[in-house]
Amino acid sequence: MNDTQKLVHDLSEQVSRLVRDELRLAKLELVRKGRSAGLGAGVMGAAAVLALFGGGVLVTAIVLLLALAMPAWLAALIVAVVLFAAAAVLGMAGKKKVQQATPPVPEETIASVKADIGAVKEGAHR
Repeated sequence: MNDTQKLVHDLSEQVSRLVRDELRLAKLELVRKGRSAGLGAGVMGAAAVLALFGGGVLVTAIVLLLALAMPAWLAALIVAVVLFAAAAVLGMAGKKKVQQATPPVPEETIASVKADIGAVKEGAHR
């Protein structure tokens, strides 16, 4: 095996190892992001349940307060309209945040692969 063949063989092995390592890195990064997102979603779910209970009690108090000055059905209707408007605003804000978090791609790995490709191209031009 002459020097050129040995260099090509070594390059082939190194590129194969590099690709395997980058794939392993991408998998680890996605697992880490997935765990973090799952934990965050669980905590947010618990907070939402508690807020729902507290909100229900508060809404009842507001309806009862307004019912002192107007018919109870009108007080409940006014509170319902305000709640639906607030829900629409919060829903749009939540949708915007979710869109900012997607797509869940392994950004660090992609940057590393691009750097590797650039280094290989630069080495090939020498």
